[in-house]
Amino acid sequence: MSIKPQSEASAVEQTQTPPVNSKNQAKNDAKRQAKMEKFLAKQAALKAATGADADAPATTEAAAAPAKKDKKVKEPRSAPEATKAAFVATPKGEKKDMSQPMADSYEPDVVEASWYDWWENQGFFDPQTGPNGEISPKGQFVVASPPPNVTGKLHIGHAMTIAIQDSLVRWNRMRGLTTLFIPGSDHAGISTQVVVEQQLRKQEGLSRHDLGREAFVDKVWDWKNEYGNIIMSQVRRLGTSYDWNRERFTLDEMMSRATFETFVRLYDDGIIYRSNRLVNWCHALNTTLSNLEVDNLEIPGRTLMSVPGYPAKEKFEFGVLVHFAYQVENSDERIIVATTRIETMLGDSAIAVHPEDPRYTHLHGKFVVHPFLDRRIPIITDTVSVDMAFGTGAVKITPAHDNKDYEMGKRHNLNFINLLNEDGTYNDNAGPYAGMLRFHVRRQIVEDLKAKGLYVDTTNNPMAVPICIKSKDIIEPMVKPQWWVKSKTLADPAIEAARDGRLEITPQSSEKEWYHWLENIHDWCISRQLWWGHRIPAYFVRIAGQENNPLDQEFWVVGRDKAEAQRRAAEKFPGIDLVLEQDPDVLDTWFSSGLWPFAVLGWPENTDDFKKYYPTSLLETGSDIIFFWVARMVMLGMYLTGEVPFSKVYCHAMVRDAQGRKMSKSLGNVLDPIDVIKGISLEGLHAKLMTGNLDSREVELAKKGQAQDFPDGIPECGSDALRFTLCAYTSAGRDVNLNIMRVDGYRKFCNKLWNATRFALMKLGEDFVPSTEATLTGTESLAERWILQRINVAARDVNAALAEMNFMVATTAVHGFWLYDLCDVYIEYIKPITMPSADPVSRNSALQTLYTCLDQGLKMLHPFMPYVTEELWQRLPRRASETSPTISLATYPEIREDYNNSQVVSEFELAMSIAKAGRSLTASYNVLSKSKFYISNANASSFALTSSQADGIATMIKGCQSIVALNSGEAVPAGCAVFSVNDEVAMHLLVRGSVDIEQEVAKIEKKIAKTTKLKDSLAAKISIPKYEETVPEEVRESNSAKLSNYDAEIDALQAAIKTFLTLEGAE
Repeated sequence: MSIKPQSEASAVEQTQTPPVNSKNQAKNDAKRQAKMEKFLAKQAALKAATGADADAPATTEAAAAPAKKDKKVKEPRSAPEATKAAFVATPKGEKKDMSQPMADSYEPDVVEASWYDWWENQGFFDPQTGPNGEISPKGQFVVASPPPNVTGKLHIGHAMTIAIQDSLVRWNRMRGLTTLFIPGSDHAGISTQVVVEQQLRKQEGLSRHDLGREAFVDKVWDWKNEYGNIIMSQVRRLGTSYDWNRERFTLDEMMSRATFETFVRLYDDGIIYRSNRLVNWCHALNTTLSNLEVDNLEIPGRTLMSVPGYPAKEKFEFGVLVHFAYQVENSDERIIVATTRIETMLGDSAIAVHPEDPRYTHLHGKFVVHPFLDRRIPIITDTVSVDMAFGTGAVKITPAHDNKDYEMGKRHNLNFINLLNEDGTYNDNAGPYAGMLRFHVRRQIVEDLKAKGLYVDTTNNPMAVPICIKSKDIIEPMVKPQWWVKSKTLADPAIEAARDGRLEITPQSSEKEWYHWLENIHDWCISRQLWWGHRIPAYFVRIAGQENNPLDQEFWVVGRDKAEAQRRAAEKFPGIDLVLEQDPDVLDTWFSSGLWPFAVLGWPENTDDFKKYYPTSLLETGSDIIFFWVARMVMLGMYLTGEVPFSKVYCHAMVRDAQGRKMSKSLGNVLDPIDVIKGISLEGLHAKLMTGNLDSREVELAKKGQAQDFPDGIPECGSDALRFTLCAYTSAGRDVNLNIMRVDGYRKFCNKLWNATRFALMKLGEDFVPSTEATLTGTESLAERWILQRINVAARDVNAALAEMNFMVATTAVHGFWLYDLCDVYIEYIKPITMPSADPVSRNSALQTLYTCLDQGLKMLHPFMPYVTEELWQRLPRRASETSPTISLATYPEIREDYNNSQVVSEFELAMSIAKAGRSLTASYNVLSKSKFYISNANASSFALTSSQADGIATMIKGCQSIVALNSGEAVPAGCAVFSVNDEVAMHLLVRGSVDIEQEVAKIEKKIAKTTKLKDSLAAKISIPKYEETVPEEVRESNSAKLSNYDAEIDALQAAIKTFLTLEGAE
């Protein structure tokens, strides 16, 4: 069988633009005008970003930069003809008009416009329930999305969370489950208050105390209403399919009611209590912090550091031990002690020694004298905290300002001497140092010790410095009355839930951390000295005529509101004249956030939503907040509702830059997702650095980093490419090194989808009607049955991977189907069958299968790339059985048994192997055009296969003019080169007449001569005297391998000459 395929360019890669004539002149003019308008708009945006003169001519980025001498600056190119269809604006909330001509190439900004507003307006993201509101028989999938801070802007970690969560939500929605994806934001107590305080100070020169609490809180609400929803608009840009009707804010009425209910219940159950205990105090923020809000900065020894609240150039010494002496009372003896915080010696209330240390036995029960204060300090013994072998064996004890000393102070009933005011100055307990800032005291104490002859030495000491993660201030342990949660009571059930499988935590490393943290959990301080947040619903009872102690919990009552607190106080102190004073502090933000998965559904009320959708299905977040938030949700959820709030926790890894570095503003490698979506110039990136809080040196360093990482800026990639990239990178437990070029690569993949669909629609034609169902008709060709089987494989792999939350495998499967199966093989293979001159039955069958591939392939891809798949799917004709108005509610592809066919796979793979053999032959013999092939067959079955597939095979070999399948016994024409495919089939390329054999042989002889020269040179080196004794073994082994390779190369080249001479003889 002979086939001479018509020359048809790969329309998946490009499509020809019709020549300009009177018929399409107007359309082309409109396209050119639209392209030019977009170009000018982008130039205007660039000028705005870089501060260019608004009246200056539009320039490219190269033109905007100083031009080098004698180097021409390129002018902006005019838009090519017929590049894209004219953009037609869509009224907000309405469906995009798909009757417009399809653009020649993919434009992310145009494709992503309007769809989200239509999805939201149509309610496609609402839970899909039955006629009476019942859950789908297939089940439900509920996610209460982690609420970003109201102060924040979208960062790459948010984008990762959204990409992962939304792909799962969309996948389950298309599978027919009732899905609910709940959005919301967190009031972010510390961050928001700091932002508004700074704004107030900058704009009005006022502090919050100048305004008063009520007026300041009103001010924060005003700020929240004006700026707080920026991040939510950015979230929409990513295509997140939230049910916006259920959007929550942690300070809204529903969440506040749940928060106060929780506090009262836990107080009544004895889990919340008030205590005067050591806390982490941040002077910069003027509030306490939990242990999780403190970073421990490891330093190797003496380090000079700047501290917030002090001049930027003023540095203080950390990472040293200061050794000094205390004078024993009424004695010439001294006891030498050491400390990393010499300023705390003003609060020392004991010197501890080991009871068995013979050096100090005679001093047991005696005192030392404080050198600066009128204070006698007892010498005590302790076996728990004192190591005789460490240092001098004597330890200074400051119970009010050190965690270990606090415990010793409790054991020995020592005085707790608080030195610090809340603003970081020392109080009257510091004697002559009162009013000084803490680190100025540090310096002065050393000088004063020297003056008294009590200073001994300063030595290096590797240590961890506690740093506030918000303000970067140095944390001070201080004793303050606060509200605490008995965490162990709540932690034990959470541990058990993970052990017995009710809670699955992925990856395993996060599960290990879960157990480690919960099994060693400390009580949780939930008081914060702020005004923005949930004010603690606890009231101090002030009884007329009495001096009640606020440290005594007996005089405190709680209530869901003040009226309830009043009733409780009256019951507790009947018939007594009293006044209630509410605690001025607010609750830790993580306290209300810990109620998120059930409070957003209406708890403590037994609402319809709570009954239907709780517990939720999944909690996906970064591993960095598994203890801040995830553990607390599980602890509180189990205690308050009796159920684990979600069945699965998935912790995605940290997103780093392409070099594996942590993203940092000072390195200039921070990626703003919106910049990736929209694109930004290098100058635009530089300009954004100026809006932050980096100093001038850091700005210059960051600019250099940006110039190195993004020399041409960041290209416009679109939301779909970013989402797909983040999912493709995601593998449990592995950090993500995000390379912007990979995002751009997936934007090009979107363009591939676009061109494939555009070409397919051209082939289908306007009158194409898809069959009612995607069932087999029996007329499908081998290629059709193969591609349908490949759809099955892709559907199987994607569904299985998403069920296991293996996003890397899922994206690889769907990407491979589109790129390698559909575009590279099937669309190319069926070109002869889909020609207008082809058999109508075969042509229609191939087109029906092509339609099935597009329909199923777009649906399979939709969870990862919602915008481009909706745009392309809306351009496809509909099956009569398809009732969904949107791809987001269409049925997700699943395995079909009628598509499975192992024999088809082996037969089609043979056809592909024959094509591969043909390509190898044309490359080996440099026959790159008008190549003629013959397929020899050992039996009738292989002949039947190859003869039926010859036309398709021809399309897979570039430059192929014809292919002839030969039956068993038919002779191969003389002058052919051969490639054996298997023991039954061989591919033959007619070389005679197509190749100048004499010239090819001459080329090979030159290669032999060159290789022989290299071989002889190496052989001479090996032949030198004492080669074996003087040359290292590894060098000798390398030389021996090279010599062997030269011999093999010469043999192969000589074999090639023999083949050519054989062909010449055949002529």
